[in-house]
Amino acid sequence: MAALAMLSDASGNNATGGMEIVACALSAEVFERVVAGEVDGAVLPIENSLHGSVAEHCDLLLAKPVRIARESLLRVRHNLIARPGVKLTDVRRAMSHPVALSQCRHWFAAHPEIEAVNYYDTAGSVKQVMAAGLSDTAGIAPELAARQYGGTVLAAGIEDHAENYTRFHLLVRESEWQAAAGANKASLAFVVLHRPGTLVEALQEIAQAGVNLTKIESRPVPGMPWEYVFFVDLRFESSGQMDAVLAGLAGHCEMVKELGRYVAA
Repeated sequence: MAALAMLSDASGNNATGGMEIVACALSAEVFERVVAGEVDGAVLPIENSLHGSVAEHCDLLLAKPVRIARESLLRVRHNLIARPGVKLTDVRRAMSHPVALSQCRHWFAAHPEIEAVNYYDTAGSVKQVMAAGLSDTAGIAPELAARQYGGTVLAAGIEDHAENYTRFHLLVRESEWQAAAGANKASLAFVVLHRPGTLVEALQEIAQAGVNLTKIESRPVPGMPWEYVFFVDLRFESSGQMDAVLAGLAGHCEMVKELGRYVAA
């Protein structure tokens, strides 16, 4: 669903044409396929408005030669989907991605007879229910999954919070990336030098360039205990501002990587 929304034009018309959407079971596999050239790009969630960033995807963005080409926002609406003819009273297990399950805690509390079962994907859970012919198991996924795999929605909108959005990135190989026309947002990762005040100095470079810092968080550097990489999102008005930020950060950081420059969703 996110991939279809990402690849639709501004008027809402689907722009996928004859494009094939390839499902992967693991995030690492997604990145590997992009880097190897087996696919042209990948759509992955990077942040949820309730649960924060997807840490694994941040780490992979930093480690792999990929860049962000586009972003989109998707309102998350979870539905309990089963085989046609199955009733809610028949369901004893509900499968979905762990994050989706955690966003439906109130519904599970109201239905203690139904067990929450982790699965690798939301839509994939519905596909499995249909393919295996399960009559006591349902999947939790967007309504599109019911249409795609021939399921029936038994309960709609079972998420805990209506204001639930997920931000997705379209990723491409670094060698094929170029900044989007009209780009006004960028994502960076940097590691500051080990001297007092370097983080403050780095943030001052961003402020002096007239760029708006909209997000900052730290992640551990793999293999380097107690060292951290900062991930930031920035809103800007001109590419010159971002160039100034990158040049300014270079004097205060051990590493700076521009993860992408794109149009804000």
